[in-house]
Amino acid sequence: MLVIPYVYIVAVYTAIYLLVRAAVSLRNKKIDWKRERLHILMYINLIVIIYFTFSPLCLDLNEIFNCRINLIPFVYLLDYDSGAHMIYNVFGNIFMFVPTGIVLPVLYKRLDNFFKVVGTGFLISLSIEILQLPFADRASDVDDLIMNTLGVATGYVIYMIVRYAKNPGKQKANLPGVLKQR
Repeated sequence: MLVIPYVYIVAVYTAIYLLVRAAVSLRNKKIDWKRERLHILMYINLIVIIYFTFSPLCLDLNEIFNCRINLIPFVYLLDYDSGAHMIYNVFGNIFMFVPTGIVLPVLYKRLDNFFKVVGTGFLISLSIEILQLPFADRASDVDDLIMNTLGVATGYVIYMIVRYAKNPGKQKANLPGVLKQR
């Protein structure tokens, strides 16, 4: 079994991140430092997500693509040794994606409503679940997908509450239907 340490995963991700940011800066012929700070926040958020979803990364060539997949929601959600492990899993999956729901709409103006941000967060979480498939020590679980997406939605609601508090009355159109004031 080959164990890939977290530091190697971060090194690859960091190299890709730096290459992309350098290419964008060269294309734009300038660096927008305010925007770069937001990109760094998203980078840190993804580093934390990578840590909790891929560390340590074990690759057993005899069991590669011996996929462990749960496609039935909430079947294994309570299947833990202790209540503390269950709470850690449920709230950990939610809380690690809250920053994604906050940073995405600030960073990308096209993500200007609840459904676009939550959809993007869903796709990020789905990508992680798919990337976990070849690893014998990982499982792809629909519960993780649901909780991660709930975390993004929570983050977006926090973002909109803060945004609305700063400029009351201007952002009603971007809130999901249940949060719109009449």
